[in-house]
Parts: sequence; C-alpha cells; structure tokens
Amino acid sequence: MSRPVTLFTGQWADMPFEEVCRLASEWGYDGLEIACSGDHFEVDRALSEEDYVANKLKLLESYGLKVWAISNHLVGQAVCDDPIDERHRNILPARIWGDGDPEGVRQRAAAEMADTARAAAKLGVDTVIGFTGSKIWKYVAMFPPVTAEMIDDGYADFARRWNPILDVFDEVGVRFAHEVHPSEIAYDYWTTKRTLEAIDHRPAFGLNWDPSHFVWQDLDPVGFILDFADRIYHVDCKDTKKRFDGRNGRLGSHLPWADPRRGWDFVSTGHGDVDWESAFRALNAIGYTGPISVEWEDAGMDRLRGAAEAVTYIRSLLFDKPEAAFDAAFSTERN
Repeated sequence: MSRPVTLFTGQWADMPFEEVCRLASEWGYDGLEIACSGDHFEVDRALSEEDYVANKLKLLESYGLKVWAISNHLVGQAVCDDPIDERHRNILPARIWGDGDPEGVRQRAAAEMADTARAAAKLGVDTVIGFTGSKIWKYVAMFPPVTAEMIDDGYADFARRWNPILDVFDEVGVRFAHEVHPSEIAYDYWTTKRTLEAIDHRPAFGLNWDPSHFVWQDLDPVGFILDFADRIYHVDCKDTKKRFDGRNGRLGSHLPWADPRRGWDFVSTGHGDVDWESAFRALNAIGYTGPISVEWEDAGMDRLRGAAEAVTYIRSLLFDKPEAAFDAAFSTERN
C-alpha cells in the first residue's frame, strides 16, 4: 500500500496517548499524525530526555502503528500573530506563554518551532505540519481601509520570523507543511502564492492540503492540488458542509460549532461537500505517495463512531493510478 492512512491526534489531546494508539489500531489506521499537544508529543522532552523518543516509537510499534509526520499548529500560530492575547494563553504551553509579553511569546514560539524540526528528525520523520500565524489576518475585512504598505509589511514580517526557523528545518532535513487556513498568512489561493513569494519559494516550506477550509470559502480544493503540485507535502482529510440559506452566513456569526444557525460546519469525512474522489484522482496525478491523515472533527457526531467510519471511507478511495495498476497486473502475469 503506497499511501498509509493515519489519524491526526490534535482533536484527541484530551486522551492519553496510549489510549489513542489503542483506538487507532483497533479501527485499522496505519499510524498517527502526532500532535504536539497533551502527552502525545512534547518537544522539550523529546530533546532533553534520552529515552523519550525511543519510548514513543516502542509504544507505537506495540500497537502496530507508525508515524510519518508530527504537527505543531498551536505553537506555530503564535509566531506571527498580532495581537497575542488570552486566546493564545489558552492554547500554548505555559513555558511558551511565559509572562504573556507579546513579542516574548512570538520569540519563544519561533524557538519552539525550530526545536520541533529537531525533535521530528530525532523521531525519524521528515514533515512537520502546522500554522504560521499572521500579522495581517486582522485586516481581512479591509475596513477601515488598509494600505498596500500594511499588507506588504505583514508578508515581510512572516518572512523575517520564519526564514530562521526554516534554516533549522533545512539543517536537519525536515520540511514544514503549512496548513492553508483562515487566520494564517496563507489562507486561500492568492495568499498562498504571495506567501511562497515572500520566502523565495524555498523548498523547506510547503503545504498541508486540507480541503475543508477551501470549501466554505468557495475555492476549488482539487485545482489547488494541481496548481501547487510541487508543494503538497502532506494531506489532511477533513470535510465541511455548507448551509447558506439566506440567514446562515459564511463567517459563522460567532456561533459555536454544531449550532444550526451557522452557515457551515465540519462534518465526518464523506458526509460533506468535498469531492473526495476527484481529490484523490488529483493526488494520483501529481504523484503524491505520502500519508493520508484523517483530521476527524464533527461536533454533531460521536468521535468514536466517526473516526472509525472515516478510515473505512478513505480506504475505499485509495485506488492506484491506472498505469500503476496495469504495471502490477502485467508483472504478475509475466511471473
């Protein structure tokens, strides 16, 4: 099997890591995309404790699981964000938050992301998925009027803060896969192009393809795969259902997840508006052979049911490219 199916553990950080391993194994996942949250993977301990990584790998092996990538979305978010406020305090480790001074938080977050690359290399994986944060997401409505210089400064700030981090990624042979997502420096098609230009398209910085946020923005997830073929470093599968009916708006109206007044929500993979078959055809076309990671999120479905259902659904779409299937059949016939 060329593309393993993994479970992203970010939505399971309230559970002990071993319990997540047990469940994922029982459901038939090949491995985990391990989040740097809870006790799942602690970057500081991975670098400071001699047996920490070995024990993680041993635990995975005991459940028949592997790891191809780790994720550090929460800390990455703080690298460029402005403002830094109570929201960040709620998601960051206390040692990153410190005294809460915004620039201190950003600098500690940047150092942690560099250390995340080092920890990933020690774990034996070559991809870290995450967010970047953004100095200019607060200007997305473009009112009061925003000058071109203010937007330029946002991309320059991103490059200034992330290039030194990416230098470490290069040093240890690990890639960063940015999840294109509202609230980030790259959140849609054109901002992704601008972000890559800001860092001169350096290979250390690629993309994590997650179609859920494209769908509710009315962007084309499949076209994105084809247009950024050389930058698709990782794939997360999360589905979205739109419910625009004249009252329910695209921006969500500050309503909680699963509130029926929202114009969109996350749903279990296969229950929403993502054209998964076309997406997997596009992944075949660009030659993507990395892990397919289920990022299970659905406030209206029990996760123990939904995550098990999702892996079965994704496996039904892991068809080979026609020439690969033909070559395999021809080789079998000749032998």
